[in-house]
Amino acid sequence: MSEFKYACPVCSQHIKCDSSQAGTRMTCPTCFQEIIVPQAPASEHQTLIISGIKAGDRPQAKSPELNPYAAPAEKRISGVVVVLVIFLLIGLAVGFVYRTTIIEPLLEGKNHTPPKPASQATNAGPGAGITNAANPPMADDTNWVLDLAKATIPDSVAAGRIHGQDFQVERAVFSHGYLVLRAEDGGPVFFGVTINFNGAQAAALAGKNLNIQADTNKSARVTLHWEEDSGPHEDSYDINYALRLQFGSLTNRHLPGHIYLCTPDPQKSYLMGAFNAEVHVPKNQPK
Repeated sequence: MSEFKYACPVCSQHIKCDSSQAGTRMTCPTCFQEIIVPQAPASEHQTLIISGIKAGDRPQAKSPELNPYAAPAEKRISGVVVVLVIFLLIGLAVGFVYRTTIIEPLLEGKNHTPPKPASQATNAGPGAGITNAANPPMADDTNWVLDLAKATIPDSVAAGRIHGQDFQVERAVFSHGYLVLRAEDGGPVFFGVTINFNGAQAAALAGKNLNIQADTNKSARVTLHWEEDSGPHEDSYDINYALRLQFGSLTNRHLPGHIYLCTPDPQKSYLMGAFNAEVHVPKNQPK
């Protein structure tokens, strides 16, 4: 029997033992880790300190041929092929669902409900003090232009189309940083547009002009709200839309303005004209 030294694989403490203890378990006197004693070196004059094996660890072979835990190359390759086939089948299934539920209905016009007639503005609504309030712009796709340089805003009550349905603003409200332009006030379904100004108050926007080009990143979030046979729907955009807002002076808790909005949805939704928003002041702020 002969003695040799080996190193703890956890704390590198050198431990002396007898060659007859190879393969047995010992406890490191420094870190108290349980170690499997390695085989003694072939030569007594070996200068390198061999390392023990942490109990519970599998020995690491230097090549796949010597590693009993390594999976055969053929099995690994077949596993990759199976995963690729699964992803291919999922892709084909998703493509079929989108083709049958979204693409084909859009091409055939199955998702379009008959346009709603634009309502006449009242003197108490958003068209108060606005000229030509009863004559909104013609609702057709020729008004949809994403280039603000070509945008013109009429003085009539804001009107347009939302997801293929004729729309006219019947009530405008500014509350908690949101501008809400809606039709059918008091109805069960919200039909209109909301613009999120991230908490900005009406006083901060009064007298300001806002121009957002279609290539502007992370702009004010615009959300379209409409109803179809399947129920209420909404789409939100913070890029790729064109928006021009011209706010007037804040007077008697009303914020007038003009809007030009075109969104990038397939139905080419747009809104243009004048509004007069009621301003709701938060309870913790002075009126």
